[in-house]
Amino acid sequence: MLEIRIHGRGGQGAVTASKALASAAFREGKYVQSFPFFGVERRGAPVTAFTRINDHPIRIRCEIQTPDHVIVLDPTLLEVVDVTAGLKPGGWIVINSERAPKSFHLPGFRVATVDANRIAIKYRLGPRTAPIVNTAILGAFARVTGIVGLDALAEAVREEAPIKPEENVAAMHEASEKVLV
Repeated sequence: MLEIRIHGRGGQGAVTASKALASAAFREGKYVQSFPFFGVERRGAPVTAFTRINDHPIRIRCEIQTPDHVIVLDPTLLEVVDVTAGLKPGGWIVINSERAPKSFHLPGFRVATVDANRIAIKYRLGPRTAPIVNTAILGAFARVTGIVGLDALAEAVREEAPIKPEENVAAMHEASEKVLV
């Protein structure tokens, strides 16, 4: 079973990203789970969402404590949340950042970065001051992990994106091409 934990802030689309990732895996014949954990429910507050993907029915029903991979929608969360807590050795950490992966000191893990803010702003996904980066970073995540294919992810993004489905798919594809490892 693959377990993915997504860290974001309210309004960035962490929950939608979790659903889209699960939907893409489901389209590829996998069993999936997707669910969020909310702390203080307000825009900008830390949000965690979870996705499980397996070849067999998933019977476990709890938060993911030892993820295989982590997605970070806001790099400032690295200062306030231990995003590596429980992360399995060698797991991917895909971070929304214009910085190079080597600039993050996260020994024992593989780091990839993509400037999802810039991509989301380019496609007018959310306001310039708070771009919605979820679909862009999913493209980067799909590219580096290979867990889901881009075609299935594009279908899932079209289904899950509440507005601008084609712009979200374009952002996803651009991020998959521009991710740095």
